Amino acid sequence: MADLPGRLLAAARRRLERTGGALEGSIGLNAPTDDERRAIIGITGIYRPEGVKRLTVSLADLDATIPGGLLQALGGQVRDRAAERAAEEAAREELLAAPSKHAGTLWFADWLAAMSADGTLTRLIRRGDGHLISQACAVLDLLPASFVPLPVLAEAATGDTKALGRSSPLATLVLRALALRTSGEPERRSSRELWESAGVIVDDLASQVLVLNVRTRGGSVVSRWLDDAAAHGIPFRLTLQQQVEYEIVPDVEEIFVCENPAVLRAAAAELGTASAALVCTEGIPSAACHRLLTGCTRLRWRADFDWTGLRILASARLRHGAIPWRMGAADYSAGLELGESTPLTGSPSASLWDQALADAMAAAGRAVMEERLIPALLADLTRTR
Repeated sequence: MADLPGRLLAAARRRLERTGGALEGSIGLNAPTDDERRAIIGITGIYRPEGVKRLTVSLADLDATIPGGLLQALGGQVRDRAAERAAEEAAREELLAAPSKHAGTLWFADWLAAMSADGTLTRLIRRGDGHLISQACAVLDLLPASFVPLPVLAEAATGDTKALGRSSPLATLVLRALALRTSGEPERRSSRELWESAGVIVDDLASQVLVLNVRTRGGSVVSRWLDDAAAHGIPFRLTLQQQVEYEIVPDVEEIFVCENPAVLRAAAAELGTASAALVCTEGIPSAACHRLLTGCTRLRWRADFDWTGLRILASARLRHGAIPWRMGAADYSAGLELGESTPLTGSPSASLWDQALADAMAAAGRAVMEERLIPALLADLTRTR
């Protein structure tokens, strides 16, 4: 029955897909054309006048009219959508129950729930990539790590060193989980920063930290470079790769930590060798920064007076036992009085070391950048001779 209208066959296919191929029930066409009306009259033997709004025909009558049957006219195969939905649901439930030592933590459960809610799990299943969830769980089971290269992590979790490459589907899934895991920390993290937050190194040459007057113990070539730079009050960029290849141990009683390069630049220009040891994070601390400062006994740390800055300091206190450096409510108020400031943006954060600080910031609704406090910071950095 090659002359059967296409819309009639399409309606028959949809019905069979819903019923799993059973020739049960009827199909209908709204606003049938003359060709469709005549075709249905020929199948049913019942006259239907022109202008009729809807016509129906049973699947059994349609099947009996077609030489070889309806299935043959439809190409011999019809999808069993009910079975497909059941299989998808079973696969989804299996993925949601993926075993992981992280399964009891809130962020891990939220990660799986979010991917179920927005259809990510369904899309992965339909394109045959459901195994990526299990692989992502295998990656997350190895985190946090301790300065492990990304290809090494990928090979350990999947057997493929390139599985977590830039923009790969697996990397996208894992980074989504890491973003939830670090939701209480600084916002708007890049993929490199998210990996580094879990101790994974994407590029140990790109991960750097800016230092001034940080002397070291040990005789490696990099230690000598740092000592020579400190002897002349010259800023130095230290990479994570250098720290991995050569053990770098700071040999100073106290290190000051700032967020903005302008502070370190001013210290180098105005104080030179008279400046205390200073490390600049240049925003969210890199893996190179964390590695250098790990084990340092006295760190005086500050950041901008904005919500991200509070989160940076909170993380530094937790990770390194850092002491706030001019990061109190009085310091904020003094900076606020020095001129106009940009509005605070992003999600508010607490300041457990001085709750009055977060309250004052919320009330003023203004950020105060470190650059405004440079004179006071330089006074703190001036070493007593």
